[in-house]
Amino acid sequence: MDLIIAAVGTRMPNWVDEAFAEYQKRMPREARIRLMEIKPDKRDGGKTAQQVMSVEAMRIEDALPKDCLRIVLDEHGKSFTSQALAQEMQKWLGAGRDAALIIGGADGLAPEIKSRADLLWSLSPLTLPHGMVRVLLAEQLYRAHSILHNHPYHRE
Repeated sequence: MDLIIAAVGTRMPNWVDEAFAEYQKRMPREARIRLMEIKPDKRDGGKTAQQVMSVEAMRIEDALPKDCLRIVLDEHGKSFTSQALAQEMQKWLGAGRDAALIIGGADGLAPEIKSRADLLWSLSPLTLPHGMVRVLLAEQLYRAHSILHNHPYHRE
């Protein structure tokens, strides 16, 4: 199973790429993290936020595996403790299909992406920089996997 982080945005600062890569390499083959960067649409020619999100939604749809579990990162989604996230991840692993964790662009995600989600997940009610979300998400996936395997990374 792959945990696909489908993130609108490219060209992150080096610290983001390095921190993300650290957690990515810690994950085992049976739950590896794969980053899929989605090219953001340009905000030019008087395009509205909705028009930009619609273009980005098409790019997300084209990039995702057809039968993947869809987990959309949204500030209004469900929040988890580390233990609860581990239990949720166990469900994802048991589903036998890839899980795509979708991070929107600067304007957010189009309603059609949210409506097709199997789960809306809130990492935090705070507005976070997209690079930070990638790192935080990778770390939390590693933590959840560590909890499932009684690894000492997570302490109660």
